[in-house]
Amino acid sequence: MQNEYELLAEALDKLPNGFPRTQSNVEIALLQKLFNPEEARIAGSLGGKFETVVDIAARIGLAPKESQSKLLEMAKRGLVWFEKTDGRLRFRLAPFIIGIYESQRETMDPEFAHLFEHYMQEGGAKGIMDYQPALTRVVPTKDTVKSEWILPYDDIKAIIASNKRFWAGDCICRIQKANIGERCHFPIGLCLSMAPDDNPNRPGNITQDEALDMLDLAEELGLVHSVSNMQGGLSFVCNCCGCCCGILRGITDWGLDASIVQTNYYAEIDRDTCSGCGTCVSRCQVKAISLVENIAVIDIKRCIGCGLCVSGCPTESAKLLRKPDSEVMPPPVDFAEWEKQRLYNRGIK
Repeated sequence: MQNEYELLAEALDKLPNGFPRTQSNVEIALLQKLFNPEEARIAGSLGGKFETVVDIAARIGLAPKESQSKLLEMAKRGLVWFEKTDGRLRFRLAPFIIGIYESQRETMDPEFAHLFEHYMQEGGAKGIMDYQPALTRVVPTKDTVKSEWILPYDDIKAIIASNKRFWAGDCICRIQKANIGERCHFPIGLCLSMAPDDNPNRPGNITQDEALDMLDLAEELGLVHSVSNMQGGLSFVCNCCGCCCGILRGITDWGLDASIVQTNYYAEIDRDTCSGCGTCVSRCQVKAISLVENIAVIDIKRCIGCGLCVSGCPTESAKLLRKPDSEVMPPPVDFAEWEKQRLYNRGIK
């Protein structure tokens, strides 16, 4: 008979994002770090649709008031998501990635970090990141694409301008790597969250100008901007390094070239003006550039079109060019469409 953690693992794997099982069952140990047995039983009864407390309570055999209290406590820790419509709270199960895992900044410890690393290496990464649409997509560095070429959902400045509230947070990926003894040299506090409303300030809130300054710093350091893989409703901009970012490590560590959506642009080096300084090589987070006879050469298949080689090139030899129209792939319109496409491609009804 399956226990509450196995049922929860199955429930998570039925969500569009996925949560594949492994031979070692390391994922069960992960869930035991996050949920107590009763929380696992409650969460395992949920799916990807928001439900009222009354409906959930009837299914799990608890009084509505007690159910709501437990669900709200789980929501504080990012284990479930909630919304309020018509004055009533509704809850659903949060996906493991992107969702539960990213909410564990305060709870991450060496044990959890090693369990996560084991899970990703044993097949978690492939099972989550090998399906399309991908979880996230790359957005080019500011001003590296000609204005007449840039598509609205690729324009980082337009993405920031469409939001009113911003707050900065620590990067969960760098926290995780530090907890397995691999501390990253990039700053930790460069994850940007945002919302279109102008609700009162909360701890960590920053202004729009400060958000733009954060992106400038990330670009100066050579970090890749990544956002949700959809056109609208974007709620974060991650500033990613290839050594820590779980998504970029799909490329750098686990051989999953489609783990993140490339931009609709590709980099090109002018051989006649390239000085062979190697700046672009060190700035490329996916190791798509190498020096051949003191000239920078780009592996186009590996290039994600981030523009970091362009913004850092001292001789302006690197350029971002737009892909042919036949290769331009618009992301899903919104999260609902993303989930629909992802479930279809995973063969889940």
